[in-house]
Amino acid sequence: MNGGRGAAHRALSPLERWYWIADQVSPLNVIARVRVRGHLPPELLRAALDGLQARHPLLRVAIATRPDGRRPRFVPADRPIPLRLAAADLPDAAEPGASADPDAGWLSEVNDRELVDRVDWRTGPLCRAVVLTATAPGPTGPGAAGDVHDLILTLPHCVADGTTALSLLRQWVEHAERLATAVERPITGDAGPGGAPQGGHAPEREPALPPAERMFPRRYRGVTGSLRLGRQLLRDLYRVRRYRPARVVPSRFVPFTARRSRLLHRTLTAEQVAALAQACRREQTTVHGALAAAMVLAVAAETGPPAPGHVAIGSPVDFRAALTPPVPERAVGAYVATVPSFVPYQPGASLWQLARSISGDLAARRHHGSHFAMVDLVRLSCPPSVAQSGRFVELTERSGPVNLCLSNLGRYDFPDRIGAWRLSGAQFVAGLSVCGYFVATANTSHGELAWNFVHVPEAVPDARAAGLVDACVDAVLAEITVVPARVDPVSAGADGKVES
Repeated sequence: MNGGRGAAHRALSPLERWYWIADQVSPLNVIARVRVRGHLPPELLRAALDGLQARHPLLRVAIATRPDGRRPRFVPADRPIPLRLAAADLPDAAEPGASADPDAGWLSEVNDRELVDRVDWRTGPLCRAVVLTATAPGPTGPGAAGDVHDLILTLPHCVADGTTALSLLRQWVEHAERLATAVERPITGDAGPGGAPQGGHAPEREPALPPAERMFPRRYRGVTGSLRLGRQLLRDLYRVRRYRPARVVPSRFVPFTARRSRLLHRTLTAEQVAALAQACRREQTTVHGALAAAMVLAVAAETGPPAPGHVAIGSPVDFRAALTPPVPERAVGAYVATVPSFVPYQPGASLWQLARSISGDLAARRHHGSHFAMVDLVRLSCPPSVAQSGRFVELTERSGPVNLCLSNLGRYDFPDRIGAWRLSGAQFVAGLSVCGYFVATANTSHGELAWNFVHVPEAVPDARAAGLVDACVDAVLAEITVVPARVDPVSAGADGKVES
């Protein structure tokens, strides 16, 4: 792998620098997973991963700093993306007569390793891969259905968001399929000239992109743009002081460096997703609004006797399409900013009332460029290094928009089949680091909605987190009627991409 040729070699932007600093305080990883059924030999996965790395400049870098930890910059790295292969036999049922949890293997992997262990930014590359394989008896070879593989990619948030992670996962499988069907040369895991894997056809290489801040729309650049964004920030600061919104309060304070993330996974079936989309159409809101409203209701209910007020919830907004030029989904990078909504709550408020409030507020914020204002706030206030980050981390703890947050990709098109392989369960997870206490990610792929809740277990203990998760899911299911008849699908992200 030739890391120098075409690799990104530039300073981290303020937004990238903040994610890099947060990751040093407590791990801040973005993780994508998909299940693949069929014969998938290790040498094919290795070759395809090398091809993926050769395609993307930010997959061929590490991060270097000055001796004092300042001025972080991307520098070329020659190491291949680490690939770990592990057996993941399907678990036995916990009790006689009960069915085994088919997700237990990858959930354990994510909770025990991928959310806990940082990607080594000093040596690079800024990505790692895991394949968990459960081998069932039966025929082998292309098209064999016996083997079940969970493919997992983990990247630090400074170079990835949910869209990035899922896109890379899809590209990995697609390139494996190209290599598997190639007949020109035998497949090997060795890199050819320029870093392209031997055998098959390497995908087109992507250009090294400038920082997102340099691609802001013209109206948000220069002096006029800064003034416009400054007004947005002042309005939000005024709302915080006026509303004093409720936030998730930790059961106990956990030192920032001791915080770790833990995942609780839930799924809405295709029938439930269709019913939810239909209900959202009827109630003139969005699926994102409904899911976020359920989270607000769950948090408000646990604060004690209900009283009128506001609850703050964040929504990460994907701004790829708004940049100049637009950035495609396949590009590697972090192209999201979290905007807060201060949701008016009073006893007896319905899920739909809150959903309409959230969806309307989010649409207005997107229109006025609040997501760009949040990036500009980071530019103005981001510390130069982890050693100088204490005050900014404390500010994030007090008023950051990710304390309670829903990162929803909406409908993400991940194929059900690629070549001879059958795919299911594509989804992403985001670590919390110092940014929040109870955060969910969601995407609808293969017809199902993956709703992944992440919490800091020492601050929001497992029993408390499980109660919040159950309350969220129950609030949504209570408002829909599931019918077995086919319902025309509607995008789960009807308000546009709202993302990690």
